[in-house]
Amino acid sequence: MPTSAIVRLKPGHVQPVWMGHPWVYAQAVDRVEGGATAGDEVRVVDPRGNVLGRGFYSPGSAIPVRLLVRDETTRLDAALFRARIERALAHRTALGLPGPHTTGFRLIHAEGDGLPGLVVDRFGDALSLQIGTIGMKQREEQILDALWAVVGPRTILDRTSPGSAKAEGFQPASGVVRGEPITALDVLERDLRFQIPLELGQKTGFYFDQRQLRARVEQLAHGRRVLDAYCYVGAFAIAAARGGAREVLAVDESALAVEVGAECARDNGVGDRVTFVKQDARHALAEAHGAYDLVIADPPRLAPTRGAREQALLAYARLAENACRATRPGGALVLCSCSAAVDLQALTRALAQGATRANVQATVLERWFQGADHPVPAAFGEGLYLKALIARVEPR
Repeated sequence: MPTSAIVRLKPGHVQPVWMGHPWVYAQAVDRVEGGATAGDEVRVVDPRGNVLGRGFYSPGSAIPVRLLVRDETTRLDAALFRARIERALAHRTALGLPGPHTTGFRLIHAEGDGLPGLVVDRFGDALSLQIGTIGMKQREEQILDALWAVVGPRTILDRTSPGSAKAEGFQPASGVVRGEPITALDVLERDLRFQIPLELGQKTGFYFDQRQLRARVEQLAHGRRVLDAYCYVGAFAIAAARGGAREVLAVDESALAVEVGAECARDNGVGDRVTFVKQDARHALAEAHGAYDLVIADPPRLAPTRGAREQALLAYARLAENACRATRPGGALVLCSCSAAVDLQALTRALAQGATRANVQATVLERWFQGADHPVPAAFGEGLYLKALIARVEPR
C-alpha cells in the first residue's frame, strides 16, 4: 500500500493523538493530501508536518484513521500482524487463559492489542472474529494466516456485523473462513459449559467481558430470588443458580436465546432452578413489583454513537427506575452499560435518577469493568466501554 498520503490535523486537535489516543476523528482533519483511497496506509501529521502515527484510511467514517504505529518506519504488513497477535496471546497466557476451567476469552481486543478494527474471541479450539474497518478487511488473508500460525485453531469463523461492514464499504464474510465446519461454539467458563449455535448471532457469540461480574453475582446469589433481564443464553442466571439462588427468572426477547439458555442450564445441572421466558425485559422489570432479592439489568448497547448519548441516558434512567422497582427493599441491583459514550459517572447519575423516581435509595457498593483480556490504552477513554454498578436498594 502507498504511504505517500497524508492526513493533516487542524490546530487544537493534536494533543489527544500525540498523547496516545488511537483515533483520528473526522472533525480533527484539516485536509487529506496525496490521493488516499479506502484502506490505504496514511501518515497522520500535525499542522507543522510532524508525524503522529500511521494507520489505514476510512473515507466517510466519523473515524477516518485508527493508528497502528507511531513511527515512520515500522511496516504495516503480515509480520506486524503476527507480532501483535503473539503479544496478545502472551498477555492472555499470563492471565491463565485458556485454562482447565475457562476456555473462552477475548484474544484480540482491537485498539487494546494494537490492532484497531479487529476483534477475535477464542472458544476452545475455535476463533470467532469481527473486522471493523476497510483497511483490515483488505488485509484479511494476512490476518487469518497469522491467527492460524500463532494460535493453531481448528476453525476460524467470521462474525462481522453487516452494518459495520456496510458503513466501511465492504462485503463481510460469514461463517467458517478457515478450517473445519462447525455448527456451534463450545466453551467453558469457570467450569460452566455453554454450547451456542452459530445461528444465534450476538456479536462474536458470547459476552466474555462480563466473566468476572458473573463470578461476583454467583457469590451474591445464595438464598436469593434472582431476575436476569436481557439474559441472552443465561450466563448470569446459571452462575446465580450455581451460587445457591433459591429461584432464577431469565428473560430475553430472543426465542432462540432462551431456548439455548434453558438447554445450557440443564447441561450445568441447574435447570430446575432457572426459568427462561421469552419476554421484553422492560416489561418483566416493570411487572416484578419488588419480588426479587437480586436483579441484573444488562441491556444491549443503548448509545451506539456519541450522538445517541442523550437519548440513551434517558433510557438508562428509565431502566434503572424499573430495575429499582423490581428489587425488594434491602435487595441488590446490578446495572450495566456497554455503551462507550456513557461513562461511569453518567451511569451512576442515571441510577440516581431512576431510584428517585422509584422512591427508593440506591447505594453503590461496587463498580465493575471489562476484564483484563479486554485491555485499554491509557489515552483511550472510549475503550473502557463496559461499566457496572452493584447497588443496595432501600426505602428512602
